[in-house]
Amino acid sequence: MARVLIVDDDRFMRQSMRRGLEGCGHEVEEAGDGCEALLVQRHAPAETVVVDVVMPVMGGLELMARLRREYPDLRIIAVTEACGACAGELLSMAERLGADASFTKPVPPNDLARLAAAPAS
Repeated sequence: MARVLIVDDDRFMRQSMRRGLEGCGHEVEEAGDGCEALLVQRHAPAETVVVDVVMPVMGGLELMARLRREYPDLRIIAVTEACGACAGELLSMAERLGADASFTKPVPPNDLARLAAAPAS
């Protein structure tokens, strides 16, 4: 299974995604913002990073752009709690920045686990 880094400023959302991923056999690390995520990724590289698009300190879009530059083979999954047209626009921007997949929260655990295990595109 894959090593996954979950980056979300909502601790409860991180814990929920973590439970689903670990239940499917993935190894999981967490970060509460983009700056913390870069430190974790440099110290213990993940194969897949799940990134909340809207976060304080360093937002998800900036984080995805940096991750894509520094780790071109990394699988990136973008997520957001935004709704309606705003969610679609944010996720579309995430995909243009290199996200391999995108979802509105809550992400179905089976979908997240399946994508985490898939090779990056």
